[in-house]
Amino acid sequence: MSDFVDRVTVHVKGGDGGNGSAGIRREKFKPLAGPNGGNGGDGGSVIFVADRNATSLLDYRFMPHRTAGSGTMGLGDNKDGSKGDDLILPVPCGTVIFTAKGVQGAAKRPGEQLADLRHEGDRFVAAQGGNGGLGNIALANKTRRAPGFALLGEPGEERDVILELKSIADVALVGFPSAGKSSLIAAMSSAKPKIADYPFTTLVPNLGVVIAGDSRYTIADVPGLIPGASEGKGLGLEFLRHIERTEIIAHVIDCATLEPDRDPMADYQALEKELALYADKLELPLGAIPIPERPRIIILNKIDVPEARDLADFVRPEFEKLSLKVFEISTASHEGLKELNFALSALVKEMREEVANREQAEEEARVVIKPLESGRRTRRADQGGTALDFTVERRELGNGEVFFEVLGTKPERWVVQTNFDNDEAVGYLADRLAKLGVEDELRRKGARPGDNIRIGRGNNAVDFDWDPTISAGAEMLDGSNLGARGKDLRLEEQDPRSRRRSNSERRAQYHEMMDARAAVREAMMAERLAGHWADPSIDDDRHDTTSLFGRGESAEDADGAAGGDADNS
Repeated sequence: MSDFVDRVTVHVKGGDGGNGSAGIRREKFKPLAGPNGGNGGDGGSVIFVADRNATSLLDYRFMPHRTAGSGTMGLGDNKDGSKGDDLILPVPCGTVIFTAKGVQGAAKRPGEQLADLRHEGDRFVAAQGGNGGLGNIALANKTRRAPGFALLGEPGEERDVILELKSIADVALVGFPSAGKSSLIAAMSSAKPKIADYPFTTLVPNLGVVIAGDSRYTIADVPGLIPGASEGKGLGLEFLRHIERTEIIAHVIDCATLEPDRDPMADYQALEKELALYADKLELPLGAIPIPERPRIIILNKIDVPEARDLADFVRPEFEKLSLKVFEISTASHEGLKELNFALSALVKEMREEVANREQAEEEARVVIKPLESGRRTRRADQGGTALDFTVERRELGNGEVFFEVLGTKPERWVVQTNFDNDEAVGYLADRLAKLGVEDELRRKGARPGDNIRIGRGNNAVDFDWDPTISAGAEMLDGSNLGARGKDLRLEEQDPRSRRRSNSERRAQYHEMMDARAAVREAMMAERLAGHWADPSIDDDRHDTTSLFGRGESAEDADGAAGGDADNS
């Protein structure tokens, strides 16, 4: 069983962002001194990197699930959580990354191409880590001084991708099965491919490094090609994928074949036909030379057999008429291999310069728009917008149930960030949606209070009954709607002097005080003129215990005294 894997499906997931902290600073004599919760750490990303030391995708066949590190939660005292570690995954140079299409449980097929890691060090972020949630200190402002909530961290991006290895070699050996390609690469390099005299001995590509003087180049020995390969017959498509990146195509022709209806020129024409059909389906990378324009050489193999040598001498002039270089070799006796080696080395050097010049010309001609270096999604506490940032559609289920579906990057992110166990956080979400224009768009679409609203799709979707006048948050702490959402009355009561009066308020309070004093003076003067005031030296109420001159007699004493006086009289 071969250990070479050139196509594999990998499930990648970025790390989750850490939750923000809703901590409250506590000081002596100030149990509620303000918010101090830090932000959650961002999750790590899954990154594929082209590495020349990687030779196969075998590791991903046995470990297809890869997850980056998650960020940690924010802490009090304004301490942010730590960022999750990025997961760096090395892949061979020449790996192409596609989206995976197909139903769950079935084999995936390549979809849209995402990246082409051709050169050493090329990188691609396959799964972005989630942003950490904002802490309450980041959510506080002059109108929302003491948020009693924080935002949750966003989950990391999760998806399936297909890694497809397209061998990067300088020379591709093209030929029918059992033409001697594996024997040739074994004779010219240190590669040890499986060799046998039956069709499709080579089931997977083999790469060999060849040294010619002070230069070196690689040869790809790939599965045999037969007529109909461009339509998927035999191992054709598996073979053709590995010659897309080669610079030189070498036809290895068996001159000692005993099969009927086979001759060197017919083999060459049949294989060129398949290459032409496959070339029309290719989307070549930047600077690549189209397959029809790549140089060809003809290698007439097995000339150690007398009949094969005679046939090679006979067909050589026909190939030279097509301006093709012809080499007669024998992998058994190594005849002609030295001349072939140095000829390929010179041709490889020439083609490398040609490809480099093409890549430079293409780079100068095209316009490159690079993203910001951070690569992170924008994170802000509040973001305004218009109806163009989201869509609202009226949906109807088969049972007659109607709901309104809200889709958009911002609303879906905000829903994920909201802790629905916290009423103030829910109110903050309502404020953000209203500011974005979601409520206005719902009214325009015909939604009414009590209708079912669904934000997002899949597992992250949230359903709720729409109430555009909902009140929630810190303004309800005293049981009445007295202030703006996020204004904590507990902090206002701690120190009434914390808020400085304006000049107009000072002026109004002064006038109120002076008006009150004038009213008191007028009332006292009116009582004096009406005779309500008496001389304090006259005891006109003997029962007044607080009087300076009164005796403070009780009611019984007064009655007794009054009776005695009556008897004496």
